[in-house]
Amino acid sequence: MDNKQRIQETAQGSRLAAQTPDSKDQDDIAALAKGGRTNIFGFLLRLAARLPFLFIAGRWYGADALGRFAYAVLVVEFVAQLATLGLKRGLAGALAQTERPHSHVVTDAMVVTMTAAFVGAGLLIAFPQAMFPNSGINGLDRLLALVVIAVAGSDVALAACAYRFDVGATVRARAIIEPWTISIGAFAFAFYSTRDGLILSYAVSMIAALVASIIPMIRHYGFPRGWRPDGGRLWRLARRNLPLAAADGVEWGSRRLDMAILGLFVSPAVIGVYYVAQQVASLPQKLKTSFDPILGPVITRNLAENNLAAIARQVSQVGFWIIAAQAGIALALGIPGEAVMGLVGPHFVGGTAALAFLLLAEVVAATAVVSESALVYIARHRNLMISLVMIALQAAFSFALILGAKSMGLSVMAVAAAPALALCLALGVGALVKARLLSRLLDARINAWRWPLLIAAAVGSAVGAAFVALPPQLEWVELVVGVWAILGAYGFVIWRWGFGPEDRTLFRRQKKA
Repeated sequence: MDNKQRIQETAQGSRLAAQTPDSKDQDDIAALAKGGRTNIFGFLLRLAARLPFLFIAGRWYGADALGRFAYAVLVVEFVAQLATLGLKRGLAGALAQTERPHSHVVTDAMVVTMTAAFVGAGLLIAFPQAMFPNSGINGLDRLLALVVIAVAGSDVALAACAYRFDVGATVRARAIIEPWTISIGAFAFAFYSTRDGLILSYAVSMIAALVASIIPMIRHYGFPRGWRPDGGRLWRLARRNLPLAAADGVEWGSRRLDMAILGLFVSPAVIGVYYVAQQVASLPQKLKTSFDPILGPVITRNLAENNLAAIARQVSQVGFWIIAAQAGIALALGIPGEAVMGLVGPHFVGGTAALAFLLLAEVVAATAVVSESALVYIARHRNLMISLVMIALQAAFSFALILGAKSMGLSVMAVAAAPALALCLALGVGALVKARLLSRLLDARINAWRWPLLIAAAVGSAVGAAFVALPPQLEWVELVVGVWAILGAYGFVIWRWGFGPEDRTLFRRQKKA
């Protein structure tokens, strides 16, 4: 198995060496486009599966139970994010810069991650108040900490699959198995306990996702025959990725800091409403985060060849794809926002303003995320410092806007929208600074913005406004027809006037060699 794998890897390297720089660049764009197509398909699947969960959680369990669950999951996933030690993105660099069998490198990464995950889970079991600060510990609450192991292990296993350009594994695990399992579990466990049902369904979905991640990883790399644990080697792998781990933690924390700060000022019921808005807005976020392991191998190879201009083109190209997709999704979900939030329950409609700001934040953050995909390999410490400044700005903006809204006597749901606006402002600053830094380091322009985006957004908004103006009894038309009409109008303008030949590779199936 190992000899066969080495032969395949050597043959792949020989084919790459025989290619010209232009053909390599085209192949990279084609690989990125293939990942983009899969990601868009995965988004649609995830949207179809996530909405039933939110509907069941909002209607059957209620905003209080949902808010308690949301805060606990926030803590669990934060610990899991730290437990990956940056290997979600760092694994690509480790695989690209070694002559060891790739199965051994992947095993090292999994061992390091699982060790950190066991430590994190142990701490949460010992101090469960970190997950449930505003309520008593009862039932199966304490065992929720074990989910850290499943979440962290799944993330690194999927990163290993993505290095082989298998984005389909991520789609199956994260867009099909995980969301449908949690939706079915929430329905089934509601008959057992409305107190523990959400926690149980979440645990089952994460275990199912772990299994769905491990299987394709083994298929790609096989079993690590001949691997031996080496404490020094494992420590060097963990230490080398610590700056990247910190950057990942800061980037992830910036998406959760808003809810953590909001919890200091409002009741669990309001947190539940904000959580629903956050879950809807986080759906398009998967489009850009799943590009990270695809961009990683491409960027590391071009860095080894000192082909900095190609990196700038690829970052700009992927940045435009992500902004174009997320802007369309933001319009389609944000304009009929009241109808979308109303699906979960009538008392969730108050979170529409927060939903709008969170969707806008995902569009604004796209440039920062793709720039960071290169910065983590070129200037990881400077990238970390920028991320730390960004999250500090977000905290300052959040407190200022929340206190300002309260002093003006605004409604509690207006106060809840303040952290979402703060996130949008902080991400805008981070995107500008990171793009400028990467542009200077590569000595090439980084620009993911194109003017047809503005025209397409205006056309989509006009179509959406027509559907929102319908009578309240026709609100279902906003969801069934309006969402797709907005996407269709927006997509037509982008395709006709915004996309060039390279952009259209996103929708063109490549012929196999």
